Amino acid sequence: MTGTPAANKARAIAFYETMFNDCRPREAIKAHAGDVYIQHNPHVADGKQAFIDYFERMAAEYPGKHVRIVRAVAEGDLVVLHCHQTWPGSDDYAGMDIFRFDDDGRIVEHWDVLQVIGDASKNDNGLF
Repeated sequence: MTGTPAANKARAIAFYETMFNDCRPREAIKAHAGDVYIQHNPHVADGKQAFIDYFERMAAEYPGKHVRIVRAVAEGDLVVLHCHQTWPGSDDYAGMDIFRFDDDGRIVEHWDVLQVIGDASKNDNGLF
Protein backbone atom coordinates (compact mmCIF):
# COMPACT_ATOMS: atom_id res chain seq x y z
CA MET A 1 0.00 0.00 0.00
CA THR A 2 3.07 2.29 0.10
CA GLY A 3 2.65 5.24 -2.23
CA THR A 4 -1.11 4.92 -2.69
CA PRO A 5 -3.30 7.97 -2.06
CA ALA A 6 -4.82 6.29 1.02
CA ALA A 7 -1.39 5.41 2.46
CA ASN A 8 -0.08 8.91 1.70
CA LYS A 9 -3.08 10.46 3.46
CA ALA A 10 -2.49 8.33 6.55
CA ARG A 11 1.22 9.24 6.52
CA ALA A 12 0.52 12.99 6.17
CA ILE A 13 -1.85 12.87 9.15
CA ALA A 14 0.66 10.88 11.25
CA PHE A 15 3.42 13.33 10.25
CA TYR A 16 1.36 16.35 11.31
CA GLU A 17 0.23 14.77 14.58
CA THR A 18 3.80 13.81 15.53
CA MET A 19 5.42 17.07 14.50
CA PHE A 20 2.77 19.56 15.62
CA ASN A 21 0.71 18.03 18.44
CA ASP A 22 3.34 15.72 19.96
CA CYS A 23 6.12 18.36 19.45
CA ARG A 24 8.49 15.76 17.99
CA PRO A 25 9.54 17.19 14.60
CA ARG A 26 12.79 15.18 14.48
CA GLU A 27 10.87 11.92 14.87
CA ALA A 28 8.29 13.06 12.32
CA ILE A 29 10.97 13.77 9.73
CA LYS A 30 12.78 10.49 10.41
CA ALA A 31 9.59 8.42 10.19
CA HIS A 32 7.82 10.15 7.30
CA ALA A 33 10.12 12.30 5.12
CA GLY A 34 12.04 11.21 2.04
CA ASP A 35 15.64 11.93 1.12
CA VAL A 36 14.83 15.61 0.59
CA TYR A 37 12.31 17.98 2.13
CA ILE A 38 11.51 20.94 -0.12
CA GLN A 39 9.85 23.77 1.81
CA HIS A 40 7.71 26.52 0.26
CA ASN A 41 6.62 28.30 3.47
CA PRO A 42 8.57 31.61 3.45
CA HIS A 43 9.03 31.48 7.25
CA VAL A 44 10.83 28.12 7.23
CA ALA A 45 14.16 27.45 5.53
CA ASP A 46 14.54 24.58 3.06
CA GLY A 47 15.51 21.09 4.17
CA LYS A 48 14.86 18.61 6.94
CA GLN A 49 17.11 20.16 9.59
CA ALA A 50 15.59 23.61 9.05
CA PHE A 51 12.13 22.10 9.52
CA ILE A 52 13.24 20.41 12.76
CA ASP A 53 14.84 23.62 14.07
CA TYR A 54 11.74 25.70 13.29
CA PHE A 55 9.24 23.36 14.93
CA GLU A 56 11.44 22.70 17.97
CA ARG A 57 11.51 26.48 18.44
CA MET A 58 7.71 26.71 17.96
CA ALA A 59 7.19 23.97 20.59
CA ALA A 60 9.30 25.95 23.08
CA GLU A 61 7.68 29.30 22.28
CA TYR A 62 4.07 28.03 22.12
CA PRO A 63 3.57 25.24 24.65
CA GLY A 64 0.16 23.71 24.17
CA LYS A 65 -0.03 24.53 20.46
CA HIS A 66 -2.39 22.17 18.71
CA VAL A 67 -3.66 21.32 15.25
CA ARG A 68 -7.03 19.76 14.49
CA ILE A 69 -7.23 18.14 11.10
CA VAL A 70 -10.69 18.91 9.77
CA ARG A 71 -10.38 17.06 6.46
CA ALA A 72 -7.80 15.34 4.30
CA VAL A 73 -7.87 14.83 0.55
CA ALA A 74 -5.47 12.64 -1.42
CA GLU A 75 -4.95 12.40 -5.16
CA GLY A 76 -1.98 10.89 -6.93
CA ASP A 77 1.18 11.88 -5.06
CA LEU A 78 -0.45 14.85 -3.27
CA VAL A 79 -2.26 15.14 0.07
CA VAL A 80 -4.06 18.26 1.28
CA LEU A 81 -4.85 18.76 4.97
CA HIS A 82 -7.41 21.39 5.98
CA CYS A 83 -6.52 22.28 9.56
CA HIS A 84 -7.40 24.46 12.53
CA GLN A 85 -4.18 25.58 14.22
CA THR A 86 -4.30 26.86 17.79
CA TRP A 87 -1.31 28.90 19.00
CA PRO A 88 -1.72 29.80 22.72
CA GLY A 89 -1.18 33.51 23.29
CA SER A 90 -1.40 34.21 19.56
CA ASP A 91 -3.85 33.93 16.67
CA ASP A 92 -5.63 30.78 15.58
CA TYR A 93 -5.29 29.88 11.91
CA ALA A 94 -7.19 28.04 9.23
CA GLY A 95 -4.58 26.26 7.15
CA MET A 96 -4.27 24.26 3.99
CA ASP A 97 -1.13 22.13 3.86
CA ILE A 98 -0.15 20.36 0.67
CA PHE A 99 2.34 17.50 0.77
CA ARG A 100 3.98 15.79 -2.21
CA PHE A 101 5.14 12.20 -1.82
CA ASP A 102 7.88 10.26 -3.58
CA ASP A 103 7.37 6.81 -5.11
CA ASP A 104 8.18 5.19 -1.75
CA GLY A 105 5.35 7.05 -0.05
CA ARG A 106 7.61 9.50 1.81
CA ILE A 107 6.97 13.26 2.12
CA VAL A 108 9.37 15.28 -0.04
CA GLU A 109 7.70 18.67 -0.53
CA HIS A 110 5.39 21.01 1.39
CA TRP A 111 3.29 24.09 0.64
CA ASP A 112 0.87 25.86 2.95
CA VAL A 113 -1.59 28.71 3.00
CA LEU A 114 -2.62 30.17 6.36
CA GLN A 115 -5.44 32.52 7.29
CA VAL A 116 -5.96 34.16 10.67
CA ILE A 117 -9.32 33.17 12.13
CA GLY A 118 -11.04 36.47 12.82
CA ASP A 119 -14.27 37.42 14.55
CA ALA A 120 -16.03 39.03 11.59
CA SER A 121 -17.54 37.21 8.63
CA LYS A 122 -20.05 38.28 6.00
CA ASN A 123 -21.55 34.76 6.11
CA ASP A 124 -22.42 32.15 8.73
CA ASN A 125 -20.52 29.29 7.08
CA GLY A 126 -17.28 29.45 9.07
CA LEU A 127 -13.83 28.46 7.85
CA PHE A 128 -14.29 24.74 8.46
